[in-house]
Amino acid sequence: MFPLNRFALLIAVSAAAVYAQSPGTQNGARIVVHVAGKPDSTFTAADLSALPHHSVTANEHGKQVEYEGVFLRDMLAKAGAPFGSELRGKALSTYVLASARDGYAVVYTLTEMDPAFSEGDLLLADKSAGQPLPEKEGPFRIVAPHDKKPARSLRMLERIDVVQVRQ
Repeated sequence: MFPLNRFALLIAVSAAAVYAQSPGTQNGARIVVHVAGKPDSTFTAADLSALPHHSVTANEHGKQVEYEGVFLRDMLAKAGAPFGSELRGKALSTYVLASARDGYAVVYTLTEMDPAFSEGDLLLADKSAGQPLPEKEGPFRIVAPHDKKPARSLRMLERIDVVQVRQ
């Protein structure tokens, strides 16, 4: 029979291994992106580290918080979403549905991400104040820095669907 302290250590090591491999942690973190008419793309923290990084400051309940990450449009463009000269005509009826691990969902438009139409700085954050996001916020979060309320700054991002309303 295991002595109690060895048994507790075995359980702790096993739990840590499962936690490190779960999709909600930095090591196993991923975002599935579905762009209508294209195969799904999966982005990991390593994939996002290859994209240009930026920082934005957002007002969260009266407090200014700085986030670091990639512009959401850069990731979506890699997955095949239309931006730049492709964002015209029927493509203007495209929306982005971002879904969180806890079931929360938010809608954005492609035009609010494209610098030809607006500030274009919706951020897919993985850090705040130079540190990885805490589990209750991350590992990925969309930050809408120009929104007056932080309701569209979606925490625990897992999936993005890019849907064109008009075919």
